[in-house]
Amino acid sequence: MWKLAKSRNGQYLVLVLCGRLGQEQLAELQRTIDSEIGEQPVALDLEGLKLVDQAMVQYLARCEKQGIRLDNCPAYIREWIASGKHGIEA
Repeated sequence: MWKLAKSRNGQYLVLVLCGRLGQEQLAELQRTIDSEIGEQPVALDLEGLKLVDQAMVQYLARCEKQGIRLDNCPAYIREWIASGKHGIEA
């Protein structure tokens, strides 16, 4: 189970992610982010994430490389991104 909420923080559109995110939710999340890109800068607030799989970490790493901010990123996700063990170089 996961939840997505939108809010605004200054110039950023903030997508607040909560719950468990994995391969099954990736397409929906991608569509949401893609629909918002170009309107204004996007940030993902990850504080409410409880569990992510490798596919989601790969996607979050790609998002960050494309200039999407990862706010309140849990340490375990940040470490996985930094380690490069997800298949994307940080």
